[in-house]
Amino acid sequence: MSLTRRQVALAALAAVPLRGGGVRRNRTLYIAGDSTAAQKYVIEAPETGWGMALPFFLRKGVKVSNQAINGRSSKSFVDEGRLDAILADIQPGDLLLIQFAHNDEKTADPTRYTEPWTTYQEYLRLYIDGARGRGARPVLATPVERRRFDAAGNALPTHGDYPAAMRALAQEERVALLDIEALSLALWQRLGVEETKVYFNWTDTEQDNTHFNPPGAIAVARLVARELARTRVLAPRELVRLHDEIPPSWITWPEASDASDA
Repeated sequence: MSLTRRQVALAALAAVPLRGGGVRRNRTLYIAGDSTAAQKYVIEAPETGWGMALPFFLRKGVKVSNQAINGRSSKSFVDEGRLDAILADIQPGDLLLIQFAHNDEKTADPTRYTEPWTTYQEYLRLYIDGARGRGARPVLATPVERRRFDAAGNALPTHGDYPAAMRALAQEERVALLDIEALSLALWQRLGVEETKVYFNWTDTEQDNTHFNPPGAIAVARLVARELARTRVLAPRELVRLHDEIPPSWITWPEASDASDA
C-alpha cells in the first residue's frame, strides 16, 4: 500500500463513528457474497442462505441488506457492478461483510476464477477500500465450509489457500476477520457425518453438501453473529439470541425473484 493510499484509508477510518455514545442509532450491515449467504426464494426452498437467518441475531438498530447472490466470486461480483451498487448506497457507520471463495475456486471459469495470493486479495481490497472510502467499515469473513468427510469421519477443509489468503489480508489491512471457515469446520466435526445432513440441503431428490436448509443457515448465522461480537464489530447491545434456540419455522422464502442466477 502506498503512503497516499494508507493516509486515505486512515482518514476514512477516522471518519467512522465510534461504537458507544457516538454510534448511529440505526445502521445497515451489507452482505457481499455467494449462494451460501444469499436470499433464496420459494422455488428454491428448503435451500436457505445464512444471510436470511442473520437478522434473527441482530436488534432493530442493525438492518441487514443481503446483496449476496448465487454463483458469484469476488471478481464477478465486482465485474457485474454489484459492489458499485452497494457503494452507491452505503453510509458512514454502516458495515460491509465480505464472504467469497466458493466460486473464486472455479479454475475453468475465467469470469469467476481468482488466484488466492494475487487476484483474490486484489479484488477483496476493492471492497475494503470502497467501504472505507465512504466511511463504512469492511469486515472479512472466511468462506463457510462444505460438508466433506474422509473415511474415518474427519471433517475436511475444502477451500485450499483462500481462507489463509483472506486471513493474511485482514491482518495486513487491519480489517476485522470472522473466521467462519475454521468455526464451521469445527462444527461439522462435532456434528459428524450423519447429523450434518440435517444442516445441509439434503432432500429425497438432492444431496447438496454446499448449501444449507433452515437449521444449517441458522447455525452458520449464529457463528457469524458470535464473531461479530467477538471482534467487537457490533456491541453487545446490538446482538440478541446468541445462545437461544431459533425455530426453523422463522425462515420464510419470498414468492419470486427478479434474479434467476445459478
